[in-house]
Amino acid sequence: MLLADQPSWATTVHALGAGPAPIPFEELSAQRLADAIRAAVTDPSIRKRANEIGQRVQAEDGVGRTIDLFLEYAQRYRDRPRR
Repeated sequence: MLLADQPSWATTVHALGAGPAPIPFEELSAQRLADAIRAAVTDPSIRKRANEIGQRVQAEDGVGRTIDLFLEYAQRYRDRPRR
């Protein structure tokens, strides 16, 4: 049983069009891995989609959003009824 998160992320990246199809561990070979890497670095549609996603991520204020969510959570915790 594989407990790592890489298969999940590979599926997500592929679904977004930003990477090649994941290779199930049982089907992994040097040739299949080489083919997937080659596709990831040469396929123009993958490159375009990865760039689009990268621009969106760079435009986000992840730290600011995290702070806002933390403060909202802290306020709800302070406001909850005490037992």
